[in-house]
Amino acid sequence: MQVIGFCRFSYPAEGGFQVEHGSVAERIAYLYAPARIEERFRHFETICLPGLKAQTDPDFTFLILVGEAMPRYLRARLKSLVADFPQARIVARPPGPHRQVCQEVINDARDGRPCLMFRHDDDDAVAVTFVETLRAAAADCAALTRAHRMVGFDWNRGWLARPTAQGVRAEPTVTPYWGVAQAAAVQPGVKLTLMNFAHNRINQFMPTVTFTHEAMYVRGHNDHNDSRQKKHVKPVDLPLLDAAGEAELRARFAIDADRVRAVFGASEGP
Repeated sequence: MQVIGFCRFSYPAEGGFQVEHGSVAERIAYLYAPARIEERFRHFETICLPGLKAQTDPDFTFLILVGEAMPRYLRARLKSLVADFPQARIVARPPGPHRQVCQEVINDARDGRPCLMFRHDDDDAVAVTFVETLRAAAADCAALTRAHRMVGFDWNRGWLARPTAQGVRAEPTVTPYWGVAQAAAVQPGVKLTLMNFAHNRINQFMPTVTFTHEAMYVRGHNDHNDSRQKKHVKPVDLPLLDAAGEAELRARFAIDADRVRAVFGASEGP
C-alpha cells in the first residue's frame, strides 16, 4: 500500500480555519506575522519533524502544503529543515477552497495503488513506529478495507505537550478523533481524501477502527493553535517533564528536550 502523510504549513486557504479573516490578504498577513510564523517553525523543527524522520518504516511520502505567497526566506528555511528528509515534498499552491486544494494535492501524489493517508499538523508528532503500525493495522483489517471505499484508523492515546525554553511541559491524554495519529485506507479510484472530512466526525462517514493500547501521538499546545483563538478557551497548565518523561518522549517520538530548550530559548528571528 502507498502511504501518504499530509501537512498544511501556514497555507492561506479559503476556509479551513477557526480564525476568521475579512480577506485572503488579511489571512496571509496573519499567517506570516513574525511572532506566529517563528513559533510554527520552532514547533515544526522540534516536535513534528523528528519522529517523522525517524520512522521505522521509511516507505512513505510526506506532503507539505504551503502558499505561493510564502516569503522566500521562509520557504528557504522550510527547505533547509527537510533537506535530510527525503520523504518530504513541499507543494506550493495559490489560495483556494481548503478541502478542494488539499484533496487535489493528495490525489496528485497517488500512484494508483490502495492508499493509506494520514493528516498531520505542523506542531504535532507521531510515534516513530506510526507508519509501521498503520500498515499492520490495515493488514489486520484487510476484509474491512476491501468492503468499504474508505476506512478510518484512529489512535486515541498520546500526550498533550507545550515546548518551552525550560523544556517540555506535557501530560498523557486519551482523546478520540483528535486529528493526530489519524488515518484512512482509501481504495483506488476514490477521489475523496481524509482531508475532505472534519477529523472529529470521520466516524459519521466511514467505518473506523480505534486503538488505545499505546501512546501514538503528541498534540502540540501553543498560543497560536487555531483552536485556541476562540473566545472562552481555558488555559491548560501542563507540568514540566522530569528526566524520565523526557526520556520517554525521546524514545517514542524522537523529541529531544535539550534541542527544545535550545530552540525555544533562542531570541526570535526576523
